[in-house]
Amino acid sequence: MEAAHLNSSAESIITVQGLIKQFGRFAALRGIDAEFAPGKLYAVLGDNGAGKTSLLRTLAGLSQPTRGNVTVFGSSDSSSIRHHIGYMAHPSLLYDEMSGMENLRFFAQLYGIQEEGPCVRAMEIVHLDPNLSRPAGQYSQGMRQRLSLARALVHGPELLLLDEPFSNVDARSAQEMVRLLAGLRDAGKTIFVVTHQAALLEKAADELLYMEVGRITRRAQNYTEATV
Repeated sequence: MEAAHLNSSAESIITVQGLIKQFGRFAALRGIDAEFAPGKLYAVLGDNGAGKTSLLRTLAGLSQPTRGNVTVFGSSDSSSIRHHIGYMAHPSLLYDEMSGMENLRFFAQLYGIQEEGPCVRAMEIVHLDPNLSRPAGQYSQGMRQRLSLARALVHGPELLLLDEPFSNVDARSAQEMVRLLAGLRDAGKTIFVVTHQAALLEKAADELLYMEVGRITRRAQNYTEATV
């Protein structure tokens, strides 16, 4: 599931310059300038309306800047790098009547993947049984979140952008998800996690980004620095 190496320096995998995103008169992002190194796990923190999801969607190429520029893997053309980005939305967006493998097969085909192997490997990475035949609608919330993560992984992206992956899961499932993300980071993935549960990533995150009213106001190497 390794993606092809793209044109990104060891110093920066993402560069954001003067990023503004407006929805009518409302500015969700207000002039962000930032660079992010590869192979790190970034926790994106902040209150509702701070701009966290807007930033994630813009990095994913799902939302275009009103002004400014976003460069990912050395390219500002989001369509050219889409296969190298895995995005996990806050809603699971799973097909409840399908099994886990059926869900993955469907999404894999959207990336031109016809083989079974990538789907099986993605399920195994998130510790789900590829042979489990029951529909995803009968999964626990923790299993649904892991299946959503598998869907984001199925095409072997180098960059993962995850919106509230710990949402509505119990403490044990959340900790399992944290271990999965730390392992993916250790395997070389670059990961952004939007979350309201900052303490879960206290030990796993390499850097915490704190957002307020559409701006990154603080960047810290540990949870204490980010919340003082």
